[in-house]
Amino acid sequence: MALFRIDRRTHLTPAEAWRRLTDWERHGDSVPLTRIIVRTPPPTGTGTLFVARTGLGPLGFDDPMEITRWQPPSGAGPGVCRLEKRGRAVTGWAEIEVGEAAPGSYVIWREDLRVRGLPRALDGLAERAGRAVFGRAVKALLRDRTP
Repeated sequence: MALFRIDRRTHLTPAEAWRRLTDWERHGDSVPLTRIIVRTPPPTGTGTLFVARTGLGPLGFDDPMEITRWQPPSGAGPGVCRLEKRGRAVTGWAEIEVGEAAPGSYVIWREDLRVRGLPRALDGLAERAGRAVFGRAVKALLRDRTP
């Protein structure tokens, strides 16, 4: 089990940070050798299914996920999205929390990543790799794209 947490601050409003972090197809632009295929029609919410396909050509694996909690940020509190990983190779869960923090918002990404067949002795390596990969993804998704 590789349990990790990523904390970020952004000048974006909670609504805009949430929108960017839950634009699933854009995650494929931020994670190397990965593309995202959403399997259910919009809008995104509890029950939305998508697959992260990671690999090069025929060499790779699918990471199917389902949204089990969908609570966008509001005046009543932070937003929380929980994903359950349902793959043969990758299991676990991820939670994305977005809340107000002047002058913008905070983001907390928590993940419990399990790779089938990976010895427990390598959990620390998987945790560091997950934090690095998803930390870069969160940074890229929140980055300004103004010309």
